[in-house]
Amino acid sequence: MASIEKRTSRDGKTTYRVKVRLKGQPTETASFERKTDANKWAQDTESAIRDGRHFKTTAAKRHTLAELIERYIKDVLPTKPKSEAKQTAMLNWWKSEIGSYSLADVTPALIAERRDKLAAGKTKRDTQRNPATVVRYLAALSVCFTHAVKEWGWIDDTPMRKVTKPTESRGRVRFLSDDERTRLLKACKESSNAYLYPAVVLALSTGMRSGEIMGLTWDVVDLNRGRAILHETKNGERRAVAITGHALEVVKEMGKVRRIDSNLLFPSKEIAPQKPQKPIDLRAPWLAALKKAEIQDFKFHDLRHSAASYLAMNGASLAEIAEVLGHKTLQMVKRYAHLSEGHTARVVESMNQKIFGVAGGAE
Repeated sequence: MASIEKRTSRDGKTTYRVKVRLKGQPTETASFERKTDANKWAQDTESAIRDGRHFKTTAAKRHTLAELIERYIKDVLPTKPKSEAKQTAMLNWWKSEIGSYSLADVTPALIAERRDKLAAGKTKRDTQRNPATVVRYLAALSVCFTHAVKEWGWIDDTPMRKVTKPTESRGRVRFLSDDERTRLLKACKESSNAYLYPAVVLALSTGMRSGEIMGLTWDVVDLNRGRAILHETKNGERRAVAITGHALEVVKEMGKVRRIDSNLLFPSKEIAPQKPQKPIDLRAPWLAALKKAEIQDFKFHDLRHSAASYLAMNGASLAEIAEVLGHKTLQMVKRYAHLSEGHTARVVESMNQKIFGVAGGAE
């Protein structure tokens, strides 16, 4: 609500002091010589606060969203090389849509309108864009606004607070059945590409991502201790990966015939001098193996889901699965919770027997 107080100074000059108070928002004040100006300011300010358009600083009116995005891409994204390319593409989409608006005019309603447009759009493969992708686009824009608030002082608060994120799906859980796994491994072993079988075995036994496997170098693999140290991971933290059993045997065999012109476990066929080494592209032999094994609806990344699913079915806790996969929180591994129900039931049964006595009730 707005209130206007008439004030008269000692020299007889009259001014009108306006206060705008809205629940959950700081009080805004201003003084005017004319009451009509005071009323107009009160109405405009109250409306702007309700719509999420009100900012104390004039910088919000001087700078456009395009300027904010350009500065973020230039000054901040270079410090995030892993996500630079993807985030640049997403931010440029926002720039093309609403970049001409001043920061003061970028409202939650405006962002929500473009959010819905994004959600209704199609991908390059002509498929419906999924909610997770929309969330990533919103997150990229949100980080920009956070810098504008905390680092550059262009705005006092971010409009993203009032923008609802779409609900993401629980995540795909496609894992190989015992029969499928047998057929796939057989097809991979018979492949003309000698690297396919070791790569698939590592994915199934360790849960490593495709990029992590392809980026393995011999200097990070310790065959004596049966582990590899991943220095470059998706969440930016180093991770030790246990390589045991058949996977360790396979890697040891690879070490006996390793290439001397590359430090990669899975180098490409041609190594160009003076250029960064690249891992081999296994897409073609992988698809051929899937076809030969007659396995439908399965991606290489699903080998990681398979590893996690096998861990859950063999009694691993969600915390243990998260540690193996390299997740910081349990949120991403909750999709496997239903697979460990048998283990959970055994834990509860064991606890009950200890506190109540033998099965069948307390004596």
